Amino acid sequence: MSTERELSVVVVYGDSRLEFKGSPEVVMRSLHEFVSKEIPNMDLAGAITVNHSLNDLVLMFKDFVRVTPEGPRVWSQDRKLSDRDTILLQLVASRIASLSGKVSSDAMSVGEIEAATGLYAKTISSRLSELTKTALVERISSDSGGKYRIATLGTYRLAEQLSKKFKQ
Repeated sequence: MSTERELSVVVVYGDSRLEFKGSPEVVMRSLHEFVSKEIPNMDLAGAITVNHSLNDLVLMFKDFVRVTPEGPRVWSQDRKLSDRDTILLQLVASRIASLSGKVSSDAMSVGEIEAATGLYAKTISSRLSELTKTALVERISSDSGGKYRIATLGTYRLAEQLSKKFKQ
């Protein structure tokens, strides 16, 4: 009676975990293929992946937003900000508050943005329409109407624009 011995190899790379089982030849072939083809692809994909963490957002916008007991707020400190930038910063502040567990959602309604920023609802609606068309803001439908949140591209462009404008 012959029993074929099976080889089992577990590979952990970043967030990926793979297990190879089978004859030594099959496992070695599979492992070699994974290392030579898949890992470079994963590294390439990682090089172009953008996902701002709480730490990233705080570092990028610490001079412009605060999370207060009243909620996330734009903290302009006598800087002249356009309505567009104020709305984007308010949505960034909301994202930061959401990621830190201070609020349940990063999405805000026009009324919530109005209460937080002091801008007129009509101005906010007009700017949000423009920002949504340029993919800097995402519109989310909800039971209580439309809500908005900043898109990753919006975060990137806002950080870039503010750093040029205020030479940080």
